[in-house]
Amino acid sequence: MMRTRLFGGALGIVLASCALASLHPYGNPQRGLRQPREEVLQAASLPDEARRTLTAKCADCHSYATHWPVYSWAAPVSWLIERDVVRGREHLNLSRWAELSADQQQVLEQEIVRQVKKGAMPPPSYRWMHRQADLNASDRQALTTLVSEGVSEPASAMQGDADRGRGIFDRRCTGCHATDSDREGPRLRGVYGRRAGSVPTYQYSPALRNSGVTWTSATLEKWLSDSDAMMPGSSMGFAVPKAQERSDLIAFLRSLQ
Repeated sequence: MMRTRLFGGALGIVLASCALASLHPYGNPQRGLRQPREEVLQAASLPDEARRTLTAKCADCHSYATHWPVYSWAAPVSWLIERDVVRGREHLNLSRWAELSADQQQVLEQEIVRQVKKGAMPPPSYRWMHRQADLNASDRQALTTLVSEGVSEPASAMQGDADRGRGIFDRRCTGCHATDSDREGPRLRGVYGRRAGSVPTYQYSPALRNSGVTWTSATLEKWLSDSDAMMPGSSMGFAVPKAQERSDLIAFLRSLQ
């Protein structure tokens, strides 16, 4: 009798879990487009090892080629997995890589390398359930080849053009920044001459808030050349390799008064 009750209780829990899995509080990424794993990044101009690592280790959350394990059909685990996939695709969808401009691809490549160096991807909660997604030393080395070290052209006295800088800003920076509102990064109107980490409505990293830096042509040049090298521990990892584009961006930022 006791065994029967235990079996009945366990069966009830399983059925309830499967029924609750029909709810999708974060959306239902299992519906809609699906793509064979071998087609992800098939035509992308990326280093071979980096492409293979992205496809093998990142495509479950960052593409339409998601593999759905058996436990992804039982709540509440199903909700956590769907949340990771929905958010992952919103931030980076490898299935749509070819639709991005060269500037957008470069920004995302820099972000991938920054997250890998920090050890932030995959997130610990995801690695706990998906051990195969963890990056080993070889995987991390492969992904760091997405961005060449020391690619920035040397600083020069070339004149910046604010109109060209606006175009670069629109292409390269609006994923995180706006001129008059805080987004993933702080608002940038008035940034020239402002002390770093001083917008009261934005929560900065301690490294940036306590840096004592004031944004001038010289400090912006250094920041845009390699923000990680200038300020390790900041939450922004970004670089503009071409000196003329940096000068144009600085001219645009200076015009935002």
